[in-house]
Amino acid sequence: MPEKNREAAIDAHVQSDAFMRLLGAEVTILAPGHSRAALTVTDQMTNFHGITHGGIIFALGDLAFAAASNSRGQTAVALNVSITFLSASTLGDRLVAEARECHLAGRTGLYEITVVEETRGTLIARSQDLVYRKKEWFVPPEDA
Repeated sequence: MPEKNREAAIDAHVQSDAFMRLLGAEVTILAPGHSRAALTVTDQMTNFHGITHGGIIFALGDLAFAAASNSRGQTAVALNVSITFLSASTLGDRLVAEARECHLAGRTGLYEITVVEETRGTLIARSQDLVYRKKEWFVPPEDA
């Protein structure tokens, strides 16, 4: 399969994520070891303090992590996620999560994810995530 077709097939696979659609999120950048995902906070995403629920922030970071770690067409699953919440966000905020691969060795990869509020540039959360790459490919490599 030509590389452009592989990239399109990987992108289509990532974009088919049902949970991402449920949240109204989108993956706006997808490249090997890198992704960006975004969503706008709705009133259903706030907690009883009126701020964005931590689960929403975690989920957005996890979507970016999943996209980046699966960006080569090989099935990858999370082994560990360590997140630190740094600032609050509120209704109407546009949150952007960016995942970058820091280390790739054998079957594991390490990613750093930041979640920022797009307009103010406020750092909302940062996480360090470890992935395990399975033997299976959802889009086989060219040499397969």
